Amino acid sequence: MAKILVLVIGLIIIGFIVWWFFGKHEVAEVSADVGDDLQSIDVEVNGGYSPETVVLKKGIPAVLNFTRKDQSSCLDRVVFSDFGVNQALPVNEKEAIKIDTSKAGEYQWACGMDMFHGKLIIK
Repeated sequence: MAKILVLVIGLIIIGFIVWWFFGKHEVAEVSADVGDDLQSIDVEVNGGYSPETVVLKKGIPAVLNFTRKDQSSCLDRVVFSDFGVNQALPVNEKEAIKIDTSKAGEYQWACGMDMFHGKLIIK
């Protein structure tokens, strides 16, 4: 009986691990606030990016305000390779990053070690 219980628990744990790493997880999209011909959104950096997906309107200048709460060195930079941005993020300080919204599309951003990711959608 104990062997069956251990086997069932093991299978449940394996199933959870497979779901966690390979399952499709829903990520909420957050649209930027537009005011005075400028759109902006605040992104908190704490064990990842929140929000992970940001939607901007094409043709309106945009600023993403990153505030790093996490002390780890992995998240001390944010990289937008499509825009040539590799910006340091000081702890507990708002760092504004200007984004060129002239071209619609989906763009990725990542931490300096390319372990944590976010998505920028311009439409």
